[in-house]
Amino acid sequence: MRPSGCCGLPTASPALLMLLSLMLPLMGAPRGVGGEAGAPTELRVRVRLPNGQVTEESLQADSDNDSISLELRKPDGTLVSFIADFKKYVKIFRALILGELEKGQSQFQALCFVTRLHHNEIIPSEAMAKLRQKNPRAVRQAEEVRGLEHLHLDIAVNFSQGALLSPHLHNVCAEAVDAIYTRQQDVKFWLEQGVDSSIFKILHKETEQALLPHCGQVGDQGMPCVCHYSLSLAWYPCMLKYCHSRDRLAPYKCGIRSCQKSYSFNFYMPQRQLCPWDEDP
Repeated sequence: MRPSGCCGLPTASPALLMLLSLMLPLMGAPRGVGGEAGAPTELRVRVRLPNGQVTEESLQADSDNDSISLELRKPDGTLVSFIADFKKYVKIFRALILGELEKGQSQFQALCFVTRLHHNEIIPSEAMAKLRQKNPRAVRQAEEVRGLEHLHLDIAVNFSQGALLSPHLHNVCAEAVDAIYTRQQDVKFWLEQGVDSSIFKILHKETEQALLPHCGQVGDQGMPCVCHYSLSLAWYPCMLKYCHSRDRLAPYKCGIRSCQKSYSFNFYMPQRQLCPWDEDP
């Protein structure tokens, strides 16, 4: 068991608990904040970002609604939120990007990216709800760095009907009403699950969008272009750990494995001025 972990699940062996010195003991811990049964639980963790800087993450689990949320602030002030909706097989990423007022930009700009949630991407909400912080001063670093994922988003999500896709979308993406993006392969999966097709709208034909320049290469602020945005989840519980004991026939849950995951999103913008952060390297 690696000593750099943060969180743990209940075990029956006192000896094992001593070895998990940086794991979070859960025996007898209340489910919710303040001890209210069924209430969402919150965990605050200091984490090291890919650039070496340290920030605080807030992780919440709602086992009743079967969802997990994560929130952190990037060094440039951008607030990144992530929701995993296990019931609807939906992941929601939201970025609240601060504008540069001296350049005439708005105070902030919101983006929402909605993609399919696959099995075993993150630990179940019930397991997440049981995590407890033992050493809040420790700076956590992910045990596993998962590969960068590139996503080409060519579908818009209708905010007014977004609750049909996930009930979390209305709260998370309220500031990004006209900037909620997804992709065709994920839409195909959700349609097979019975989601109404009227929620989605094709932004641009793929062949036409492929001909558009990247926003960083466009000088005319009113021209359409392909915008790029990247974000990273610096630390999150991605897998359950299982231990073996002479006293038990089968392996049992005894901790978590933490991961870091980065995403790169490309999506259509009707005007270059709506993508001010995307600069040509």
